[in-house]
Amino acid sequence: QVQLVESGGGLVQAGGSLRVSCTASVNIFSITRMGWYRQAPGKERDLVAQITQSGSTYYADSVKGRFAISRDFAKNTVYLQMNSLKFEDTAVYYCNAVLLEGYPEVWGQGTLVTVSS
Repeated sequence: QVQLVESGGGLVQAGGSLRVSCTASVNIFSITRMGWYRQAPGKERDLVAQITQSGSTYYADSVKGRFAISRDFAKNTVYLQMNSLKFEDTAVYYCNAVLLEGYPEVWGQGTLVTVSS
């Protein structure tokens, strides 16, 4: 029932910044948790950042201090602001949501972020 639409990926030089967006088809204040994952070629999909309904956040060690997850309730959108980008941040970034505990996970289509050196 929940659908996620991602945008904002692109090419950026190392040290630069980029913001990716995830817009949900439901009011995001009703979603238990939303997160961003990434998957580089030949590697597993890993959790990058997560925000719960209460606003608690989690960041992977590799992005702490550089990335920030945020929400815009009026736009039903979750953002991932990526700063001080490194080549190793290159990946397809996926939005993820769980409406309620016990509900199936919902995934966006992914947006490619390429960091050049």
